Amino acid sequence: MTPALIWLIAGIALMAAEVLSGDLVLLMLGGGALLASGAALVTGNVVVDVIVFGIASVALLWLARPALKRRFLHTPEIKMGPEALIGTTGVVVATVNGEGGQVRLGGDVWSARSVAEGQRIEPGTKVTVVQIAGATAVVSPEI
Repeated sequence: MTPALIWLIAGIALMAAEVLSGDLVLLMLGGGALLASGAALVTGNVVVDVIVFGIASVALLWLARPALKRRFLHTPEIKMGPEALIGTTGVVVATVNGEGGQVRLGGDVWSARSVAEGQRIEPGTKVTVVQIAGATAVVSPEI
């Protein structure tokens, strides 16, 4: 078996093993092994192959891995439930004041109250949800 084939098999095996770890370390080592396989084809010198593997693996671990982790593993937090409504716009259905009222958010009618005490928002006014307090949307009129 030629050294290039051994490096190729090692690279593919490391990349396949990445499925189990999910930390992208084995993927970077597999990339280094594939580059070492190419070096083995070109040079045929085992020392050069090992040096290429080492330099490529370290470079991939330090440079490519952090960028890939940010891109693929650290997705932004997805708001779900009532918290997803914060920042959305709606229309007042029944007069909203500091005590209560109703707004239409999407296709649903929500209990609502105004964000400012004493503020009265008339039906048909567009509003923005600034907070969800229990089952009540706290809203302010759009400017």
